[in-house]
Amino acid sequence: MALKVKPLADRVVVEPAPAEDVSSGGIILPDTAQEKPQQGTVVATGPGKVSDAGKTVGMEVKKGDKILYGKYSGTEFSFDETDYLIMRESDILAVL
Repeated sequence: MALKVKPLADRVVVEPAPAEDVSSGGIILPDTAQEKPQQGTVVATGPGKVSDAGKTVGMEVKKGDKILYGKYSGTEFSFDETDYLIMRESDILAVL
């Protein structure tokens, strides 16, 4: 199903990658010990930021890009029983 959320300005909607259930040593981690994921997939983008000159600066990321973002970046929300993050494009550290 298509996401019916349209971000504004330079914001992007990201579907975070699932958290690791097992440590590198093979230990099963409970929910409280799992770290927040720092990778995800862009599912929607806004039109871009308006510069001081009044022109719209386009987005560098696009739908489908796998990205890396800061651990505490963005705002979490749920839509149709799926968890998403919405954040500014400047919070994105890299495209993978």
